[in-house]
Amino acid sequence: MTRYLVTLLAIALLMGCQTRATEPADALYQALGERPGIEAIVEDLLFRIVDDDRIAFQFRGIDAQQFIVGLSDQICELSGGPCQYTGKDMVTVHRGMAISDSQFNAVAEHLVLAMERHRVGTGAQNRLLALLVPMYPEIVRQ
Repeated sequence: MTRYLVTLLAIALLMGCQTRATEPADALYQALGERPGIEAIVEDLLFRIVDDDRIAFQFRGIDAQQFIVGLSDQICELSGGPCQYTGKDMVTVHRGMAISDSQFNAVAEHLVLAMERHRVGTGAQNRLLALLVPMYPEIVRQ
């Protein structure tokens, strides 16, 4: 499963690098539905996470609204939107959580499912995943 996700993320990374010269800088932000669409995806993601026994325990006690706003800000900024992520860095946020590859994969799977539910196209999904892939070593600490 881990090998499958690594391959999928590598493909997404390569596809994410293929942008059209005429594409606006905020094209991904627009494809995600701008701020309202991103917030809906993140909220859907959180519902999926808390229903998944593999990872729900990692999220117990979090402030759901703060999670939604923070992750939405981060995705908004990464996707070329007008937001600025002012939260903690990923190492600090995930310190001491001992997140495994399978838990990371589960969250990535739920993110894809949330984007599919909100009718985000495959190309936009892959571009977002390509932007998130570099955070892997900051989240899954050996």
